[in-house]
Amino acid sequence: MTQTAAAIDDDRIELGEMAGSLGFLLRIAQVQVFEEFYEALSAHDMKPGEFTVLWVIHLNPGLRQGTIARALHIKPAHMTKLVARLVAAGYVSRITPTDDRRSVRLMLTSSGKAFVQRNRDELINFHKAERSRLDDDEFEQFAVLLRKFTGITEARP
Repeated sequence: MTQTAAAIDDDRIELGEMAGSLGFLLRIAQVQVFEEFYEALSAHDMKPGEFTVLWVIHLNPGLRQGTIARALHIKPAHMTKLVARLVAAGYVSRITPTDDRRSVRLMLTSSGKAFVQRNRDELINFHKAERSRLDDDEFEQFAVLLRKFTGITEARP
């Protein structure tokens, strides 16, 4: 006997071995978290990657654009477009060192600093809300394992 399309339960999808794939599970988790993060940022006309870059520049003023791109696994062409958008928004300035004209260092402008300070609590609280799916011990264990897996050795509050 064959199942008709009407008899298939669309709420349950068999994933088989994919349900045990770390890459698959990480991708689904990333999409879920980024959808929520994007919603939090949409009021500011900003994407998660843009705020992440702003945050990194805030914590590391003067870093090379390429260094940030490598650390965040952003392709150079995409990083160039992302930084151009942040520059156009008035949040970031590019500095070309006189001793190395090929590199570009990034700094927050006064508007960028004000944006990060003004929205810091809201966006950091969003990250705290990510913990709602796990209890404190589960979250810490998950974070430790993800840092180990990704090679990120330190976490700052």
